[in-house]
Amino acid sequence: MDGTIQAGRQGGSTVRGGASGYLTVDLAALARNYEKLSGEVAPARAAAVVKADAYGLGAGQVGAKLHAQGCRDFFVAQFVEAVRLRPHLPGDAQIFVLNGLQPGNEPGCAQQGIIPVINSMEQWQRWSAMAQALGRALPGVLQFDTGMSRLGLPQEERAALAAALRVGGMVDVLFIMSHLASADDVESEQNLSQLAEMTRIARQFSGFDVSFANSGGIFLGGDYHGVVARPGIALYGGAPTAGVPNPMEPVVRLDVAVVQTRTVPAGARVGYSGTHVAAFETRLATIAAGYADGLPRSLSGKGAVYCDGVRLPIVGRVSMDSITIDITGLPADRLTLGSLVEVLGPHQSLDDLARDAGTISYEILTGLGHRYERQYR
Repeated sequence: MDGTIQAGRQGGSTVRGGASGYLTVDLAALARNYEKLSGEVAPARAAAVVKADAYGLGAGQVGAKLHAQGCRDFFVAQFVEAVRLRPHLPGDAQIFVLNGLQPGNEPGCAQQGIIPVINSMEQWQRWSAMAQALGRALPGVLQFDTGMSRLGLPQEERAALAAALRVGGMVDVLFIMSHLASADDVESEQNLSQLAEMTRIARQFSGFDVSFANSGGIFLGGDYHGVVARPGIALYGGAPTAGVPNPMEPVVRLDVAVVQTRTVPAGARVGYSGTHVAAFETRLATIAAGYADGLPRSLSGKGAVYCDGVRLPIVGRVSMDSITIDITGLPADRLTLGSLVEVLGPHQSLDDLARDAGTISYEILTGLGHRYERQYR
């Protein structure tokens, strides 16, 4: 671990640049996670989903590391994300836009060599018209809705698309795809239902490769893989499957600085609306992060942070910029101004924190703010 962080844990005020703490991204662990996922889907290839700024961890840094690890296929959600990512990747990297294109983005997409995922006949027609106007073929991916009712060509548009493909055109379809809605639940009947529907679509649109598996889908078995799997949360250390040990390495550590410590008597109220009342004399610390930094208000009175392996419960309501914790279980002089406590790390995983907050790891990860000093290992 970074020496500065170690020093901070010993009580010194060491957070640089006025930051509230350190968000450490372990790029080596990220690379090992990619290697593991690649091994799971071989002989198919593993792409990388780097939407939402690589789930909040920095798409430029994450993308460059994964490219060095051999990844050549990168998926974002919005065209603007693709534009921002393009300068960080070599020319042999393919960037796909999962949501497809908003009207007017077609010229920029074609100019920059970005590949839209086509979700409707309207998007197909606009991308085809762009290719015609340029007088050259443009690459695209066709996404079909197999039961999630979110994105993808619905069943009623398949006949029109099939007719358009028979006529021919200037869109070079790289593969067809769909998205699994319940892949993190191996017992879900929806997985089998979507697989059956994807199989029917692949027969109707024969001759095209298939991309189907997301993080959870990778661990459902080879029937779900296709030629390109699209892991997201698993790359970043989140559990791809619920209810079983997480096979992925943690990628993120979060240590937050102490702002103030105090001792309060029995009966003292803590935080907004006085929702916590001290049952006995209690030592408290206030740390420099809150719901504006991605630590949800729902952690109020439920979650915890750690120091030296000791669980320090959150007491009272989580505020916008601060959280109060009970440090009675630590030696009296252990935490002072500037000391760091562990929010994510060896004693509390991303999924642990998400469980306490009543949410999912995706929401925690993508919400981590930019007031932390970010370190890439």
